[in-house]
Amino acid sequence: MVLVKEYRVVLPCTVEEYQVGQLYSVAEASKNETGGGEGIEVLKNEPYEKDGERGQYTHKIYHLKSKVPGFVRMIAPEGSLVFHEKAWNSYPYCRTILVNTVYDYHNISLGSCFEQQVHKLDSSTWNSVEVMPIDIADRAQVAPGDYKTDEDPALFKSAKTGRGPLGPHWKKELVSNPESPRMCAYKLVTVKFRWWGLQNKVENFIHKQEKRIFTNFHRQLFCWIDKWVELSMEDIRRMEDDTQKELEEMRKRGSVRGTKAAED
Repeated sequence: MVLVKEYRVVLPCTVEEYQVGQLYSVAEASKNETGGGEGIEVLKNEPYEKDGERGQYTHKIYHLKSKVPGFVRMIAPEGSLVFHEKAWNSYPYCRTILVNTVYDYHNISLGSCFEQQVHKLDSSTWNSVEVMPIDIADRAQVAPGDYKTDEDPALFKSAKTGRGPLGPHWKKELVSNPESPRMCAYKLVTVKFRWWGLQNKVENFIHKQEKRIFTNFHRQLFCWIDKWVELSMEDIRRMEDDTQKELEEMRKRGSVRGTKAAED
């Protein structure tokens, strides 16, 4: 069995802005999740070109022992809670594969303007996909314990762009104003789990965590806009190089940081 869902995140920015904002926020979020022997290790971050496609290739290792639920830690073999992520980012399309001896799933993401079926799936596959809208300004969509006032788009106003705070009807207001920057990130997540008896529970848990990650990440992305909106791609690549070195040091010291798994 395969469980497929598409997460849709509307944002008050342009597709061009999102390229910088996404990479900046990935670097910052990685630091927030790293420490005490756990977190993100970057093995490769380099340009690639294959079959006429060009972009940036990354290979990361996620050390996540405390970030999975107790029932997984109980059955996982020693040392197996390490995930390898390989991503081919040919913006605005990005294909990501995350593999582990416990989990084995694929995450295909695309940031684009408003389109209904951006993944080019055949009709039978698309009919089985559950669409999950995410509203970054809706506090009710934030998991208990994740809420932060300084990362709340309903409260934040950008000093550099004038965007925000996002009210209850902010998406309708974007559509009614043709000059307002807007885009939608489409995240198609296919989850495959190989252990009979736990398949449904683990697949549903992974999707719950994906929704949680996408929600928190894009709330941060918008609330950090004044930190990244004036950066160039050259600035981002320098920042990624510095972050790679920081992460290596951070994993070796301090305490475990960041998101913990909800125990269902």
